[in-house]
Amino acid sequence: METTGRSARKRESILDAARELFLRNGYLGTSMDEIAALAKVSKQTVYKHFGDKRRMFVELLTGDMDRADASVAELAEAVPVSQDLAADLRAFARAYLAAVMQPHLIRLRRVVIGEAERFPELAEAWYAGGPEQAYATFAEWFEVLGRRGLIRAEDPVVAAQHFNWLVLSVPINEAMARPDASFERDRLDRVADEAVRVFLAAYGTS
Repeated sequence: METTGRSARKRESILDAARELFLRNGYLGTSMDEIAALAKVSKQTVYKHFGDKRRMFVELLTGDMDRADASVAELAEAVPVSQDLAADLRAFARAYLAAVMQPHLIRLRRVVIGEAERFPELAEAWYAGGPEQAYATFAEWFEVLGRRGLIRAEDPVVAAQHFNWLVLSVPINEAMARPDASFERDRLDRVADEAVRVFLAAYGTS
């Protein structure tokens, strides 16, 4: 058990070092030697845990996105069974936007976009674990809510895409273009609330 625990801690320390270097130097500008040195392990240990740099980056990216998803999971589960849809969508949208706008996730997004042409598999991993997964989750909500008579969505996937980008598009686009931009929580909450208002004006039944 202790061996397993040490191995897990070592793995996390390698990922922490990799995150720091990828964010500082980009994907192409980061080497496995540098990651090993910062994590204070041998290069052989790094390769034993992750195989190669691409797999390490994908695991880092998907792990960070999974943690963001976990932070809003309880609020997400409340939406399809909601008894107050506007309030529950607002609560989810606020938490979702705050999670996506975490500085390290924004910076990882920039790395992925910057390397998309040279390393399309990185962008594909991000897209599958981010927007595509969000669309699928929201589409399931809107199918259920449609059957309950709370949402009018002939195409739940399109409704899911609209909801996602009403919530995210303005702050995400600004963050991509302005690395020094700051996003206070009050401002993000207003964006989320207005996104829900506009979405329900288009898709709600009341």
